Amino acid sequence: MRIARDGTWFYEGTPIGRPGLVKLFSSILKKEGEKYFLVTPVEKVGITVEDAPFVAVDFEVTGEGEGQVLSFTTHVDDTAVASADLPIRVVRDDESGEPSPYVRVRAELEALIDRKSFYRLVDLGVHHEGWFGVWSKGTFFPIIPSAELP
Repeated sequence: MRIARDGTWFYEGTPIGRPGLVKLFSSILKKEGEKYFLVTPVEKVGITVEDAPFVAVDFEVTGEGEGQVLSFTTHVDDTAVASADLPIRVVRDDESGEPSPYVRVRAELEALIDRKSFYRLVDLGVHHEGWFGVWSKGTFFPIIPSAELP
């Protein structure tokens, strides 16, 4: 079994087209170290994850400033409220500088924030202590050093 970067689940090279089945599998997904497993009471099966197992496809904003709250929804209908416990992080490609933004969903499992949501997130960005980023639940999440912005 494999999860592609876009969140598509594959079994023996074929996409799993039933959303209910993907949601079921996602509910038993665990991460141990750098490896992913589907874990039931009687079986533990390793799977390949190309990037992150989930994709954050939308988010809602309530409040503003340091009191702002960002609630993300994944492609399997999980919800994650960005906070110190469920942080947002941005990794930049060493060669292109292109950002890959993530939000933790549960345990050690993350969702790649899709492009449209990331653009909306950047629209909410503010400068704080030399960084451009966003607030959620009283925690500041840096996106890029302020000095690197035009």
